[in-house]
Amino acid sequence: MVINCIVVDDEPLAQDLIEDYIKKIPFLNLIQKCSSAFEAFDSLRENKIDLVFLDIHMPNVSGLDFIKSLETKPLFIFTTAYSEYAIEAFDLNAIDYLVKPIPFDRFLKATNKAVDHYSIKHKTSVTTSETPHKPKPAKPDYFFIKVDYKERKINFADILYIEGLKDYVKIHLSNNSKPIITHNSLKSIMSTLQGNGFARVHKSFIVSIQHIKSITKNRIVINDQWIPIGDSFKEEFLNMIK
Repeated sequence: MVINCIVVDDEPLAQDLIEDYIKKIPFLNLIQKCSSAFEAFDSLRENKIDLVFLDIHMPNVSGLDFIKSLETKPLFIFTTAYSEYAIEAFDLNAIDYLVKPIPFDRFLKATNKAVDHYSIKHKTSVTTSETPHKPKPAKPDYFFIKVDYKERKINFADILYIEGLKDYVKIHLSNNSKPIITHNSLKSIMSTLQGNGFARVHKSFIVSIQHIKSITKNRIVINDQWIPIGDSFKEEFLNMIK
């Protein structure tokens, strides 16, 4: 597998660093270094580009506006000196958000994510063409948990957030019912919720992405309740909400 990529950055030193990193990774093929969004537009028209490494602050057209303007978007990774645009970047479905100065191990991790997305996209298109009428099995939208010596059914959509209380967890629901307290651990609960729109954001909290009202630097608001974002969970959470 070879992934064709371009670098879009108005700083020559930043271009050279990303180029050097790309040369160290066998599955990346650098097509062009672009100093502006206009050069990048031309490169995308003239070449098959799978992945874009993109700065945000550039003259005339920012990296964010460049991506927004594309009708068909390649995979893209932001490489920027500014951390405050991360949430907006992930809202645009960025693969990753790298803050300068970028260490090579962090760059490699981001490109591995890009490979995963590229592989899934390619596999999905092949599977769809070969088996267009084969329905996917429906995933259950609920689970059962033991509460007061009986199994209680809980719909994923009803969960606002889950709070860890030492040897117990407290499940807060959206249907105005009392929170459910059960003898369990957040780790065990998270394994059940994995892949259903939930994120571990703190050592004591799991949240439902769909019920998030707003996000500030280190806090989430759900149903007027402030929930902290732990430093060790922050990067993975921001990756997830893309």
